[in-house]
Amino acid sequence: MPGFHTRRKFLAASAALPLFSIYKSAQAADFKLKLATGQDPEHPLNKRCQEAINRIAKATNNRVRIQLFPANQLGSDVSLLSQVRSGAVDLFDQSMAILATAVPAASIPNIPFAWNDYGQIWTAMDGQLGAHIRTEIAKAGLVTVGKAFDNGFRHVTTSGKSVKIPEDLRGLKIRVPPSPIVTSLFSSLGAGPTPIPSSDLYTALQTKVVDGQENSLSIIQTLRLYEVQKTCSLTAHVWDGFWMLANQRKWTQLPKEFQDIINAEFSTAAVQERSDLVTVEKQIRTTTLKSLTFETVDRPSFRRALAKTDFYTQWRTKIGPEGWSLLENASGKLA
Repeated sequence: MPGFHTRRKFLAASAALPLFSIYKSAQAADFKLKLATGQDPEHPLNKRCQEAINRIAKATNNRVRIQLFPANQLGSDVSLLSQVRSGAVDLFDQSMAILATAVPAASIPNIPFAWNDYGQIWTAMDGQLGAHIRTEIAKAGLVTVGKAFDNGFRHVTTSGKSVKIPEDLRGLKIRVPPSPIVTSLFSSLGAGPTPIPSSDLYTALQTKVVDGQENSLSIIQTLRLYEVQKTCSLTAHVWDGFWMLANQRKWTQLPKEFQDIINAEFSTAAVQERSDLVTVEKQIRTTTLKSLTFETVDRPSFRRALAKTDFYTQWRTKIGPEGWSLLENASGKLA
């Protein structure tokens, strides 16, 4: 009988092993992801992303848990791009203008004076042009998650002389992001573009290191640049958006069903944020930004001035014939 009891204990222990293994497997299948953004916590992008994060947790029964780190808490935009590529950060919303430093095709939507309205932009970004850019980003070892978010049209602000015509840009010391295309644009029009991190921009304007800067209205509000600038010229010279990027290695570890859920929820967040940003920018012109003098400019004159330089020719070469053709199919002939 002792042998029987020993055998029974052995069989009982053996029967418990599969259950323990299943439990361990379920625990190991939990995915904790870090999402970094460069926007203020109150920015529509962060609000909509947090809502998406909550929906993802619910849809996956808390198997996927994402923690949001807004306002460059984990580093500058340039640093975060490196971190998402290395895997130190799992998800990051990268400006297309800055992503172009690693993926030239990412700058296609940033071509100056290409777009007349959002209808053109979203048809292109949710269609063939967006698909082409996603393919190029994937070649750099990054995954684009969901649809593109809106970062708005960029406008020029100054503390002194306002910019009304292309000639007003000549000699203007203007802060630009670390974006090849934005730097090239202002150089071509005779300005003096100076790359300065967003975190240092307010002080640079306050101490006259630069005379002006260019950003979307929502960013001008977020960074309180209206306190150190007098005029906003509605140049809408460049449209910019954000791609939600994922580290490829971490992304491929997720089950397909979880990838689909995350893609769907961040696409929903992006579409909502697009609408939010348009509403916010209309509101803040008469509230937070009311201290600024807004100047309406003749955008076609800026485009004609740029076309007289070799700007469009250079960027058509950098982007390549396929990308340029897809852009002009969506925006119309540029040069």
